Amino acid sequence: MLWVLICGPLLIMRLSVGMRLEDRLDVVRKILHEVPLIDGHNDLPWNIRKFLKNQLRDFRFNEDLRGVAPWSHSSWSHTDLRRLREGMVAAQFWSAYIPCSSQYLDAVQLTLEQIDVIRRLVAKYPSHMTLVTTSEGIEKAHETRHLASLIGVEGGHAIGNSLAVLRMFYQLGARYLTLTHTCNTPWADCCIVDEPGKVPHIGGLSNFGKMVVKEMNRLGMMVDLSHVSVPTMLDALMTSRAPIIFSHSSAHAICNSSRNVPDHVLKRLAVNGGLVMVAFYPHFISCSDTATLHDVVAHINHIRDVAGVDHVGIGAGYDGINLTPLGLEDVSRYPYLLAELLDTGWSEQNLQKLAGRNLIRVFRQVEHVRDQLAAVGVQPLEDTIPREDVMGRTYCRYTGT
Repeated sequence: MLWVLICGPLLIMRLSVGMRLEDRLDVVRKILHEVPLIDGHNDLPWNIRKFLKNQLRDFRFNEDLRGVAPWSHSSWSHTDLRRLREGMVAAQFWSAYIPCSSQYLDAVQLTLEQIDVIRRLVAKYPSHMTLVTTSEGIEKAHETRHLASLIGVEGGHAIGNSLAVLRMFYQLGARYLTLTHTCNTPWADCCIVDEPGKVPHIGGLSNFGKMVVKEMNRLGMMVDLSHVSVPTMLDALMTSRAPIIFSHSSAHAICNSSRNVPDHVLKRLAVNGGLVMVAFYPHFISCSDTATLHDVVAHINHIRDVAGVDHVGIGAGYDGINLTPLGLEDVSRYPYLLAELLDTGWSEQNLQKLAGRNLIRVFRQVEHVRDQLAAVGVQPLEDTIPREDVMGRTYCRYTGT
């Protein structure tokens, strides 16, 4: 261990570069005892739907699922309570994801069912998990050593082009909405349109899409820009009065996937006060089928270098990926990532920011904007999407004039 004496006032700074792995892991465990480790995105609820049809009665989440079928046979399974505790995860955003094929059909119903299964899963393990809907709730859950379980709705098609549905999702506990998944909505372009040969549908956010962002600000719901096109990112950053997040994205400069965030957006993100929570999927990390923990470190360091250390977090995407980086095989491996960052020169204070303080700050600022808007009497938006934007594409019957 290297000690450096800095005179000024007298200050002793401990540098962890060159420490043995076990010593660095001890430092990480100390950090995570004090600060909650928050992951921005986990797709376990969709796997529960795929494997169990949302039937939880016989789901043994408190066991190591690597020894329980059908989970033990799936390359998509990385999560259970035992491994979450081993990984020292303190707060998890569970994704209420529904596929793009449900758009214009039963997207709202399927999303409600996914929110329901998240809430029922949390209720099934009250000694281990607690449903959280506030930034303060994350910290309180960490104090009692309960896994703070938060809900994020993945894909703007989930709201059925209705601000009323958005409001009801918030009432049920959803605290972020990913504006698109891998399909355009009638009001927002997804990342697919940025790929060679693709044509934008809107060119960013429509006027109604901007209304969605404004209503999310009023509610206190985080705007999530993972999966959206670059013009949609820029429109959302221009529209939102609150910091935005990318719940599971990485750095485009290192891997030029359309799912990643370009440097010019990272710079705008820093001005906005938002956060990129780095995803672990190899196709977003190395642009190939294989990646390592060190590749993930490179993305974290790049986002830190461009946007600043206050604007990077972790959003692995476990249970929604069938490939994982070597060294980050499941949710038990987060301490090894932080230990590697210590070895590359990260300070303990900055690791605290990466682990959870940055997300709590963003969440708190989103709540502050909500409270400011409420204080000046801003009312729920009653705008509806123009008929021509959905004409011929929906099976829903519009009864209004």
